[in-house]
Amino acid sequence: MARTPSTMLELGTQAPDFALLEPASGNIVAREDFSGKPLLVAFICNHCPYVILIREAFAQLAREYQERGVAIVAINANDVENYPDDSPAKMVEEVQQQGYSFPYLYDETQAVAKAYQAACTPDLYLFDANHQLFYRGQFDEARPSNGVKVSGSDLRHALDRLLDNMYPPDEQKASLGCNIKWKAGNEPDYYGH
Repeated sequence: MARTPSTMLELGTQAPDFALLEPASGNIVAREDFSGKPLLVAFICNHCPYVILIREAFAQLAREYQERGVAIVAINANDVENYPDDSPAKMVEEVQQQGYSFPYLYDETQAVAKAYQAACTPDLYLFDANHQLFYRGQFDEARPSNGVKVSGSDLRHALDRLLDNMYPPDEQKASLGCNIKWKAGNEPDYYGH
């Protein structure tokens, strides 16, 4: 488990396109499905301790902000051959167990993760209604074994500012988590071993 920070993609970046399988429904879900809505894209997986720590609070936050008009998707880009706990079948189980109210998508080729310069799980990207990057960074200060209570405070602050038509938060701290499990030979140039 390599502690990996997010790359902190430049604010204002246009959300890269995606059209990925949602294993739970068998549907293809695309970025354009959410045109005109703020969009939160979260790179997560099933087995990472950093994701496991926040997943219950993240599911709750998602339900709250979906009711306020924010579109939310989660994407798993891990190499499922070497990490079978992240397989599409296990993703379906995760959705059911955690009560995820958002599509949980499978990035089999890892191309979408690369387009977003995603580096870790969880890696969070909040886009405005024009799908320009408003916030990227941590859910909150909680980490496995640091004793901080999970609250989602950083992401909530950013979401509230976005919905109140305010400027992005000045302070945006990189997310920290397990590195995305790249397929052998498919590691992006920004991946530090």
